Amino acid sequence: MTFPDTETTAQSPVNLTRQKRQLADQAIGQASAAEWAEAAETNRKLLELGPDAESENRLAKALWELGELRAAREHYQTALALDPTNRIAERNIDRLKVLIVAAGERTVPAQAGSKAPVSIFVEETGKTGFAFLTDLADPRQLAQVNPGDAVELTSEGNRLIAHSNGVRIGVVEPRVAARLLKLIADGNKYAAGVTSLGDKDVRIILREIFQDPTNYGKVSFPTAAKSTDLRPYTKGTLVREEMDLEEDLEDDEEDEGIEDLDRVLPPDSTTDEAFEDEPDELDEP
Repeated sequence: MTFPDTETTAQSPVNLTRQKRQLADQAIGQASAAEWAEAAETNRKLLELGPDAESENRLAKALWELGELRAAREHYQTALALDPTNRIAERNIDRLKVLIVAAGERTVPAQAGSKAPVSIFVEETGKTGFAFLTDLADPRQLAQVNPGDAVELTSEGNRLIAHSNGVRIGVVEPRVAARLLKLIADGNKYAAGVTSLGDKDVRIILREIFQDPTNYGKVSFPTAAKSTDLRPYTKGTLVREEMDLEEDLEDDEEDEGIEDLDRVLPPDSTTDEAFEDEPDELDEP
């Protein structure tokens, strides 16, 4: 009587679960480091162990960053088939449909270092705000811009221009730009990151990272007093992967591309009234 070699028998459920978790953690770590080719390969290995909607989403995200738009859309479609309630897959399928028409099935890979620091996505009263971009770049240029990407802000006359992934993606809406341009001229510095992209809009988060002494007492983003001056992002997990930013911010129904920005910045943080109620503050000598 012979006994099967334990090394060749099927993995136990416990070992299989452990292996899946290890591969998932590895894939997330690779995505966090923008190692997209490696992340794609790891997610493929994970899918060899069985179908999984989240692994399909991660693989799709990695392929998107590598410029493989058609392949990315196919994997999002698979994720949606596995989980019909998967809103990340559903929204990205729609967005990729538009981008493929405009930019083709393949485009250039995302640039290294394109992700914004996690600190940008932490609400701090008076130091963080949000804005829509106007005068957007064409869809081909926006094809590789995604939630979580860093945005560089530059002043051009009375406009605040936004760049991401090496291309000009739009202009910060005037109601926000007017105040920030004055503060920037006096020495303040700001960082920004993309929070959402829809078919016709791009929304960004802005954060004051340096206040010049001449601007002491001037608030970058006026708002009513909050119960807390510092609120971390809901799960504190932005470092896992930019895709998780999308997932954790998915619940905002009023913005087709935004993902629950209320949890990062409340809707009234940078209202029109907030920018209009303090005319004297900027006129100080």
